[in-house]
Amino acid sequence: MKSPQAETSTTGRVVRPRPAQAVASWVRWVPGIQIVRHYEIGWLRHDLVAGLVLTAVLIPVGIAYAVASGLPGICGLYATVAGLLAYALFGPSRILVLGPDSSLAALILAVVLPLSAGDPQRAVALAGMMALVSGVLCVGAGVARLGFVTELLSKPIRYGYMNGIALTVIASQLPALFGFRVDAHGLLDESWQFGLALRAGSTNPLALAIGAGTLLTILLLRRHPRLPGVLFAVVGATLIVTLLDLTSTTGAHVGVPVLGALPQGLPGFSLPSIGANDIAPVLLGGLAVALISFADTSVLSRTYAGRTACFVDPNQEMVGLGAANLAAGLFQGFPISASASRTPVAEAAGARTQLTGMVGAFSVSAMLLMAPGLLRNLPVSALAAVVIASAIGLIEVTDLRRIWRIQRWEFWLSIGCLLGVALLGAIPGIGLAIVVAVIEFLWDGWRPHSAVLGRVDGVKGYHDITRHPEARVVPGLVLFRWDAPLFFANAELFRSRVLDAVAGSPTPVRWMVVGAEPITSVDVTSADVLDELDKTLHEAGIEMCFAEMKGPVKDKLKRFGLFSMLGEQRFFATIGEAVSSYLESHSVSWVDWEDRRIGPPTPSISWNKTDETHGSTRSQD
Repeated sequence: MKSPQAETSTTGRVVRPRPAQAVASWVRWVPGIQIVRHYEIGWLRHDLVAGLVLTAVLIPVGIAYAVASGLPGICGLYATVAGLLAYALFGPSRILVLGPDSSLAALILAVVLPLSAGDPQRAVALAGMMALVSGVLCVGAGVARLGFVTELLSKPIRYGYMNGIALTVIASQLPALFGFRVDAHGLLDESWQFGLALRAGSTNPLALAIGAGTLLTILLLRRHPRLPGVLFAVVGATLIVTLLDLTSTTGAHVGVPVLGALPQGLPGFSLPSIGANDIAPVLLGGLAVALISFADTSVLSRTYAGRTACFVDPNQEMVGLGAANLAAGLFQGFPISASASRTPVAEAAGARTQLTGMVGAFSVSAMLLMAPGLLRNLPVSALAAVVIASAIGLIEVTDLRRIWRIQRWEFWLSIGCLLGVALLGAIPGIGLAIVVAVIEFLWDGWRPHSAVLGRVDGVKGYHDITRHPEARVVPGLVLFRWDAPLFFANAELFRSRVLDAVAGSPTPVRWMVVGAEPITSVDVTSADVLDELDKTLHEAGIEMCFAEMKGPVKDKLKRFGLFSMLGEQRFFATIGEAVSSYLESHSVSWVDWEDRRIGPPTPSISWNKTDETHGSTRSQD
């Protein structure tokens, strides 16, 4: 038996073992150990270079997202360092880069801004506790193997929510881009206050020019992913402010607002402390962060795993993300997520393993220890430009156009989620998105498709007679297919449609056969409805049977006592077997089907012989 090891793909990159291959159960939860065990010296040069390149992006972006979240800029670097080191140990993805992200900025700001009342230390404590809540939820969900929960958000819902978040982030950063501040909260309020400030002439022309130039540079250099556009833009803006001494205010000249010197040193371990009145909004915000951050992280993780033929366990991804958020929350940081802008930088620079992120974390730490004043003249408008550029990347338009063409109700669903974020705010907006997702799921099961089936000459199987008007039905027999699980929400509808199918039969009905292959589950309520329906049909002289029912569903009926009450003779392996039994028991003369491809048909009432000649009898359409 082959010993479980991390293998190397044909590209020389790590392919992690699947969980079943793990040497010990605890090692599976710490993938970084496997990388250390099987690290190749040839990767070291690539990881070191990629880590240094990544550092140039980590610093300005981390600061920018911290400011956008209503926190001191230094918190972004603390969160970056702690998150990268924790994910390197617990994260399963080979090169995924975690850190502060624009998709979370609006969520954090929605909690921090109204509760902190302008107190930076209180804001840090609130954001840190949100990170801890998110981390605990992610780790718990990963250990419980609940990595599938983010699949509840369909594409249209996710697009609508993220488009709303992007617009909210842009609106919150426009005042800083124009060189002033507004006291507002939420997309509509911020937009209104921004417009009023513009009319009042609050714009700082120099700050706007630098911010607009930074934004334009970042957007133009996106066409060249190997070039660190954020680094070039931010360094250029800082040099301009420094060399031209634009921070001073003299006469009519208003200085450009800048970041100022960062505190020197590394963050210490600190358990955030919040008041009793803050618990509910922090818990809700942490839940929202956990859902959105894992949705983003899982998508990016699968994308990069697919490029290198690596396996990534979504439950382990959740644990890795949770560990990174726990570390960020305990070291004066705030909630983090996978980065769709920094990960490509690491990949383009030649990253091989998570050592790249560790090098980046150590480099940021070195800057904090030896040169914290390096970014004192970084313009606030340039930081706003970095955040706006990232938010623009969140906006999805192209795929929404496709959804508009193929399914307009899902397009309007997306627009509804966008308006929910815009009108209600980021936190209530995601709550609305989750509620809509659940309603969408239940609606599909509540009002599923069903069909009466018939034979179509020349086509194997049984088919929906509404889609094939030429289909023939067996006299006295109704073949009914239900395309959903049977549960409390649709049981009455099932009864109603079965009775409608019986009433619509062109001949008096003697058998009703339910094609049960699509039925994946039955609950107590629906089982009771089946019992009542059987009695109703029996009183009318109609026998209800089932065909192609799955074993697990049949086992449930046995536990409910319905299987023994109906009798095993009423359950058939295939629809063809059920039809054959009906024909034989009622002596019905019936030509099975005509295959026009093989010349003139030979009519037959021998169902089994004809069925064997012409193949499958499973229902379709």
